[in-house]
Amino acid sequence: MFENLTDRLSGTLKNLRGQGRLSEDNIRESLREVRMALLEADVALPVVKDFIDGVRAKALGQEVIGSLSPGQALIKVVNDELVSIMGESQAAIDLNRKPPVVVLMAGLQGSGKTTTVAKLARRLRELDRKSVMVASADVYRPAAIDQLQTLAEEVGAEFYPSHKDQNPVAIAQEAVAAARKSAADVLIIDTAGRLAIDQQMMDEIRAIHDAVDPAETLFVVDSMTGQDAANTAKVFNDTLPLSGVVLTKTDGDARGGAALSVRHITGKPIKFIGSGEKTDALEVFHPDRIASRILGMGDILSLVEQAQEKVDHDKAEKLARKVKRGRGFDLEDLRDQFTQMEKMGGLGSLVEKLPGMGAGVTQAMQNPAHTRQMKRMVAIIDSMTPLERRKPELINGSRKRRVAQGSGTQIQDINRLLKQHKQMQRMMKKMGSKGGMANMMRGMKGRMPPGFPM
Repeated sequence: MFENLTDRLSGTLKNLRGQGRLSEDNIRESLREVRMALLEADVALPVVKDFIDGVRAKALGQEVIGSLSPGQALIKVVNDELVSIMGESQAAIDLNRKPPVVVLMAGLQGSGKTTTVAKLARRLRELDRKSVMVASADVYRPAAIDQLQTLAEEVGAEFYPSHKDQNPVAIAQEAVAAARKSAADVLIIDTAGRLAIDQQMMDEIRAIHDAVDPAETLFVVDSMTGQDAANTAKVFNDTLPLSGVVLTKTDGDARGGAALSVRHITGKPIKFIGSGEKTDALEVFHPDRIASRILGMGDILSLVEQAQEKVDHDKAEKLARKVKRGRGFDLEDLRDQFTQMEKMGGLGSLVEKLPGMGAGVTQAMQNPAHTRQMKRMVAIIDSMTPLERRKPELINGSRKRRVAQGSGTQIQDINRLLKQHKQMQRMMKKMGSKGGMANMMRGMKGRMPPGFPM
């Protein structure tokens, strides 16, 4: 998400050079470009207008401090205004209620509600250590109830069984009673969506809301619908007392207009952003970090948090000790690195959070071909014997043919993997030597993107 906007803004803000002060004259053209970038990102027009007015008011007359260029000073103003329109601070989900805390999910059909229910259940179980029950009041969409049951089993949440012949309000009420009886901490209720907003849908979800009095009413919206997402959220907000918004499918939208419009139009905070179908792909929405990503400055805090949550720390420490002792980096270690990277959302997700990575680099790394290539290499390693993984030098021509046949790949793929492993092995050896890490970083200096901390 945001790649196109990041690219446009970065190019625009770099053009302000050689000025000692931000003035109407030297920011007029830049603000015009920023305005066009926001409109191209499908940000709602009223939001664009307020944003540009806010940036102009804050930027005019600002002295350029120290070594900051006017472009850098304007970036600070734009960053602050981005944070402002997206909500200033992260809005946490309210769990400080008598159990079961009821979370009601609303949204149009196809927005990703059911998958988001499972993602949220998993997050609450694994990170907040809550016992979670889920229930489906969607009696219209074929197999909606079965889908939620399957996802509940996958994430380890308790499933309250419902049937398509039941009344949705009755399902919600009975689910609350069942959650109370089983001592569940949280009950998440999935509701029916429609392809478009209609009065029957609104009346039904309002009746469910009134019957269960949820602690959280979250509107789930497909970010790929751009500013329409914000407009739809407003209609729901006029019917229901929404407490927050979940943006889904953010991995498929390079524009990001919905994220910049929803809060401003509805007044409700974005609480989570989801990407992909995997049940661990749900992030807390931090306005300041998202603003940093939009301006190409990365999101190191989220990257660190992601590593803490998803990386196997025992394996990481084992590899660190191994490298420090100068022992070889084998194919088993390489496979572990691929697996850890996949857990963290793949190469594209990691690059997106690194500072100084341009939109072109991020988009290239998010190419599905990279994911397929990584899975192919894991399949190759899995087709090797334990001895071959520990001692790649044993892999001769006949072994390569056997591994290629077992993994459904070509011998060229085996050779490519072995070459990549050798390169990483040399790098690890340098890191393990005395002063190796410092020497390696010095050697990389000048080849890293601008803004990357060295």
